[in-house]
Amino acid sequence: MPHHRITPNVSQTSNQLAEALAALRTELELPGDYPQGALAEAKEAVASHTLPPLDLEHVPFVTIDPASSTDLDQALHIERAGTGYKVFYAITDVPSFVSPGGALDDETRHRGQTFYAPDGRIPLHPEVISEHAGSLLAGQRCGAFVWEFTLDAAAEVQSALVRRASVRSRAKLNYRDVQAEIDAGAAAPVLQLLKEVGLKRVDLERRRGGASLNMPEQEIAPLPTGGYRIVAAPSLPVEDWNAQISLMTGMAAAELMLDGKVGILRTMPSPDERSLLHFKRQTSALGKPWNNGDGGISYGEYLRTLDPTDPKQLAILHSAGLLFRGAGYTPFDGDVPDDVLQSAIGAPYAHATAPLRRLVDRFVLVICEALSNGNSIPAWAREALPALPAIMAASDQLAGRLERLALDTVEAALLVSHVGEEFDAVVISGSKPNGTKPNGGNGNGNGNGRPSGVVQIAEPAVTARCEGEMESGTKVRVRLLGADIHTRQISLELIG
Repeated sequence: MPHHRITPNVSQTSNQLAEALAALRTELELPGDYPQGALAEAKEAVASHTLPPLDLEHVPFVTIDPASSTDLDQALHIERAGTGYKVFYAITDVPSFVSPGGALDDETRHRGQTFYAPDGRIPLHPEVISEHAGSLLAGQRCGAFVWEFTLDAAAEVQSALVRRASVRSRAKLNYRDVQAEIDAGAAAPVLQLLKEVGLKRVDLERRRGGASLNMPEQEIAPLPTGGYRIVAAPSLPVEDWNAQISLMTGMAAAELMLDGKVGILRTMPSPDERSLLHFKRQTSALGKPWNNGDGGISYGEYLRTLDPTDPKQLAILHSAGLLFRGAGYTPFDGDVPDDVLQSAIGAPYAHATAPLRRLVDRFVLVICEALSNGNSIPAWAREALPALPAIMAASDQLAGRLERLALDTVEAALLVSHVGEEFDAVVISGSKPNGTKPNGGNGNGNGNGRPSGVVQIAEPAVTARCEGEMESGTKVRVRLLGADIHTRQISLELIG
């Protein structure tokens, strides 16, 4: 099938799409422009900002992000240290721009995180901070929380400390170019070491029973001519290696706070036995059985064997995400909580590496820096801990709704002019003859008692519910009965 592109201001469909996407801001009551008081406070904070006395600008940090990113939270440098490694990881010093109890602090607590809408980003912090003074842009002197790790030959952490310092990134790199350089054997030493350490950290993740669900990502991408398209692509290996450095930092932050008996963790319970049994049955039915007992491999190791280009294994990946539910934030002060595990990671963990885009990281960084250096934790950070879980839960829920509704809107627009046409598709979650609702996928049950499943159309990349009996992981042919942009509804039927 041809690739369908929607161009605003050219067709009726494109105008409807632009209107529907813009209406999401009102429908979801998303934050609008930054209040003048908070914006003025941010500008004043930038104008009067001073750098920390510790100077680490000699460390040749680089950033690695998507090519279009300008809100750069992290920069890294890796070097050899005997038979092991020294890792420097700089996280931008957002707290130095935000006065506790001020208008900017209040507004960031209202937002909770940066929201990514198809028609523009809604930042947690004003752009004067998030894309300029507080962003680790190449060549710019910035304040940062610099984590310094000593790793052994297996990339196990032997020591970790975090200090506030002045840093300067040398280069703004992007994932695609870095991967190409590594694959060609032409990458700089720091990037070669990122691969080396990243692969060893992946191995450690396997050993502790952690799991990285490397799903093909679906993004709503703007077109140069206007409009949007859905881009689905598997993540690059370098993204995984880079993420391992962030995970290592989050685990170190959790350990610091647990030792100090004060902080806030990102926790997630382990899957229950019923969910595990269902998942095992499904993997067997799809021809890729998982057995985690009697010499079998761990859940995380099993997921890394799956090929997302294979229809049956793609269906397993979609189902795998349902095993880990109930993620939340657990604050503590004085008494360590009973449940401290982030089960998907396989260790205690805290969000600590994205303060420009996530509120809770600002408080974690300040607490960790104080604990690491034997200093008193600022009262404002300690006092905020009980309120942070509710703030982040509400923010996460809103971000999830925005992502789902925006994707549903664009998917409907991609299909609206193709009613009656047939498409090749893969069954993501099948149905049973008795009409049992499928697990996973978008949308609700059909409500009429008839069996249905969730399918992913091959081209354009659209996921939707389809009536009919079908088996997960199989290739099918579907017919489009209807698509409505404003209601975000897609109606499909199974052919044959």
